[in-house]
Amino acid sequence: MEYKDYYKILGVDKSSSQDEIKKAYRKLAKKYHPDLHPNDDKAQEKFKEINEAYEVLGDADRKKKYDTFGSGYNFTGGQDFDPSQYGFGNGSYTYTTSGDFSDFFNMFFGGSQKTSSRMGGFDLGNLFGGGRKSTGRQTPSYESELNITLEEGYNGVIKNVNLNISGENKSLSVNVPKGILPGKKLKVKGEKWGIKGNILFKINLVEDGKNKLDGLDIITRLDLYPWQAALGDKVVVSTLDGKIKVDIPKSISSGKKIRVPKKGYKDMKGNQGDLYIEMNIVIPQNLTEEEIKLYEKLKQLSLKRE
Repeated sequence: MEYKDYYKILGVDKSSSQDEIKKAYRKLAKKYHPDLHPNDDKAQEKFKEINEAYEVLGDADRKKKYDTFGSGYNFTGGQDFDPSQYGFGNGSYTYTTSGDFSDFFNMFFGGSQKTSSRMGGFDLGNLFGGGRKSTGRQTPSYESELNITLEEGYNGVIKNVNLNISGENKSLSVNVPKGILPGKKLKVKGEKWGIKGNILFKINLVEDGKNKLDGLDIITRLDLYPWQAALGDKVVVSTLDGKIKVDIPKSISSGKKIRVPKKGYKDMKGNQGDLYIEMNIVIPQNLTEEEIKLYEKLKQLSLKRE
């Protein structure tokens, strides 16, 4: 039988407190929860292993029994051993608890009435402070994608979505929270919309061609006329939380950036990036005859400087 090193699985020390063990468990369970990895067998197996470890280390009586057994022998995680040599059965063993747990767990705690239904049915909401207990079986999940603009992500938005699930057209509203970042997955409970199971929406950011998100920083393009770039100017720039005035220095060239602190994207934790204004010099269209003459004069003056 394989020896399970539950401390190593949760990444904690034997001297760790129950709060530290619980914190480590929640962090790993969030990371490997099946709802976030519906097609990843390795992640789901890891989730089962994490839950099994917490079933033991998160319970004082089980932890004591596990520690008592392990303290007298120099076992390492994954090591094989014969249970019969340690008073467990006669070389063959059959245990009758949930298949969600390993033979190693069942050897110690087989038949225990304290075994919870964390495996598979654990509600991801519990990991974020929700109070509802798991009912046992994991509900089905569906995956989709949701496109939002930079402004919608910054301010939050309710998006109306049409989905085809199992041949049925379903319409639902998705509450996108402020500060969500592209690539994140948003879980929506389908019960309210007549859908059996949950929907995971992967958030995609649709850029407008002028603003670009770089981490939490925003890079925005500012069009300048040649005389503004040459002489400097004060211009009004739109940001995600209002308009600001920006001083453009003299003799600035295309591609140069001006940094405005704390005017970038703000995530769900309140962290905020900076705004970078990138200069883009443009020539006005439909020049008048007078403007053309002035450009020609400028050209002649420039030639004299060479």
